[in-house]
Amino acid sequence: MLAKRLIRISVLSVFALIAAAGIAWYQVNNAEGPTTQYVPPVSGAEVGGPFTLLDHTGQEVTDETFHGQYTLVYFGFTFCPDVCPTELWTMTQAIELLGEDGDQVAPLFITVDPERDTVEAMASYVTLFHPRMVGLTGSMEQVGEAARVYRVYYAKVEGEDPDHYLMDHSAFVYLMGPDGRNLILFGSGTSPERMAETIREALGDARVETSGLPAVRG
Repeated sequence: MLAKRLIRISVLSVFALIAAAGIAWYQVNNAEGPTTQYVPPVSGAEVGGPFTLLDHTGQEVTDETFHGQYTLVYFGFTFCPDVCPTELWTMTQAIELLGEDGDQVAPLFITVDPERDTVEAMASYVTLFHPRMVGLTGSMEQVGEAARVYRVYYAKVEGEDPDHYLMDHSAFVYLMGPDGRNLILFGSGTSPERMAETIREALGDARVETSGLPAVRG
């Protein structure tokens, strides 16, 4: 059991190191020129893609349901004792700090524990954080596909009681653009203020680009 736990932790650590390496690569290679803060942190990686899930009202949704708006996406589970509620609280606070701009951003919480996180469980949970937060669940296969396209690592940590277990999982918050592409990947521990500031910059650049004028990034 200990060996399996160590293997899971090692896999998660490798995932985090790859993301960190991508961020470092980008910063070094753009140190002498214009930069933007909202690019996928792993160079060349495609994050996000087609999925089909159920929202916390029981309605079937796909990735295209959210096209046309910005989304903040987090993968976790309702039985999570600390990391998940902390990250969801951060997302909520960031949206509130954005003021009217926050209305452009929809917070999504996708479970990695569909065995316990039923539609009803998700409905009770997401309302604790933000009135517009959408909880998404589905079959094991559907959740697995959503995690795959978002490059999310997760695994069940078995305990003595089969009904009381935890889930190892990567803990990133994704800002997705209206076209479904990843703009920013926030690491665990990002402050609400920093998250709001970075999202506001992304929204501001998008407004300039759609006006027909070149966006100034620096």
